[in-house]
Amino acid sequence: MYEKTYYATHPSMMSRATNDELRDRYLVSKLFRAGQVVLTYSHGERFVIGGAVPGATPLTLPRQAEPASAKDHSLLERRELGIVNIGAVEGTVVVDGEAFRLARYDALYVPMGTRDVTFSGEGARFYLLSVPAHRVYPLRKVTLADREPMYRGSREASNERTIHQLILPHTCLSASLCLGLTRLEPGSVWNTMPPHIHERRSEIYLYFDLNDDHRVFHFMGQADSLRHIIMRNEEAVISPPWSVHMGAGTSNYSFVWAMAGENLDYNDMDVLDLCQLR
Repeated sequence: MYEKTYYATHPSMMSRATNDELRDRYLVSKLFRAGQVVLTYSHGERFVIGGAVPGATPLTLPRQAEPASAKDHSLLERRELGIVNIGAVEGTVVVDGEAFRLARYDALYVPMGTRDVTFSGEGARFYLLSVPAHRVYPLRKVTLADREPMYRGSREASNERTIHQLILPHTCLSASLCLGLTRLEPGSVWNTMPPHIHERRSEIYLYFDLNDDHRVFHFMGQADSLRHIIMRNEEAVISPPWSVHMGAGTSNYSFVWAMAGENLDYNDMDVLDLCQLR
């Protein structure tokens, strides 16, 4: 049921990896295919990273395929799920018979134990992020208007951006998943400044709202030996706990960030000084 599995890695391998090897180990591409649900699996926090693009007929979240003892069980039997509609068109997600209409940038938190999830709406593009859970929390739709946004950066520093915290304890309860959306203003290209790392959590970035002829340079690795991956619209990247994650685009863009790990503390991060970067 998983198109690709991404294994955990050690920082020492970064200096020896080719560009193609970096892309193979961390870049998650081709998630959004018309008429399909595409799922990948990362050993970092056991993330499932996926996309669903319904057409004329609804799509259903696949059921487990292995091991044999779990075959045909719900994918969310022991997992929670975050869904964000990054498409230009409103779509509908039905969770165990309850329907939710998600406009562009709307999110849905789906709790552990959910049996069936279906997606519909031509033009909608649902981004999916799932991690193991230990407790059931309420099913909830979250919009950008549900919490006051955070404004960070400046036009002069080319990093003027708005951060929307969608799934965090003060907005929407979850067992492990933290999720939000950041949008850069025109003329701004840097996303996370100053850069930071999360030693106790892994993080996934999905870059989107990027024209086909533009790219994002995503930086990763340890602060004193940075590497980069060049990314297209609607591609995701896995950031291990030991890695810096920051990016600069050839234009402004949006990105969904998702974290899971030891805690739900948004501020649990080690901020780096730019002078540390090499």
